[in-house]
Amino acid sequence: MSLQQQIHDTLQAALQPEHLEVLNESHMHSRGGDSHFKVVLVSPIFTGLSAVRRHQRVYVGLGALMEQFHALAVHTYTPDEWRARMGVPDSPACAGGSQHMH
Repeated sequence: MSLQQQIHDTLQAALQPEHLEVLNESHMHSRGGDSHFKVVLVSPIFTGLSAVRRHQRVYVGLGALMEQFHALAVHTYTPDEWRARMGVPDSPACAGGSQHMH
């Protein structure tokens, strides 16, 4: 099973979100392998929580998987916030230099 699928399945089981996307963005970075991921997670458990507390929930949910990759972009929303959004922010260009920039 791919690391991307492991992240998805682990977060699905731990947080039971209404919506979950796990994107492998490793191709945008120079580290190679499965190193960079973006998670979009929608759950009512985020209601009333600060961004820091929401991210902590994600990190705790991932547990030991956090040690298996370099970077994780986390976008967390309540169902109401998700309905009001017009999509997920694009990930920034890699500050460390992308293979595609050379």
